[in-house]
Amino acid sequence: MWTVTESPVGPLRVVEHDGAITAIEFSPFRTGDGRPRGERADDHPVLAAAVRQLGEYFAGERRDFDLPLAPMGSPWQRAVWDQLLKVGYGDTASYGEIAARLGKSNAASRAVGTANGANPIPIVIPCHRVIGANGTLTGYAGGVERKQILLGLEQDALF
Repeated sequence: MWTVTESPVGPLRVVEHDGAITAIEFSPFRTGDGRPRGERADDHPVLAAAVRQLGEYFAGERRDFDLPLAPMGSPWQRAVWDQLLKVGYGDTASYGEIAARLGKSNAASRAVGTANGANPIPIVIPCHRVIGANGTLTGYAGGVERKQILLGLEQDALF
């Protein structure tokens, strides 16, 4: 099941399966990509909670999400996504730092970037908080402009 909510980064499609969030998608929404979505269900409890918490996040009232998550990915991707959840609100980490947290050398930075880009639950699993080693806003699956907006929202809420 899925729903759509408005946000400062454009419409977001939130997808639920078996009682857990499996995706948050930026518009324009893809169709025919093989991902199960089912019917639209704006009143589904998990989707309603996700929409409420996303609204609180965008309003600067929420720093941590409390949602059941079930991202689909390889063991490596899930390990990277688990590390992303440890990058705090308003903080950033480099791809190399994430690699080091996983016991890998800086050479694994590219693999971290690839896993980061495949994150199916952006914002809640905060892949926008990963930046280049020199502090630049390197690629983001939702576009660098969205990444900049998300980081700016978090910085504005801190001060």
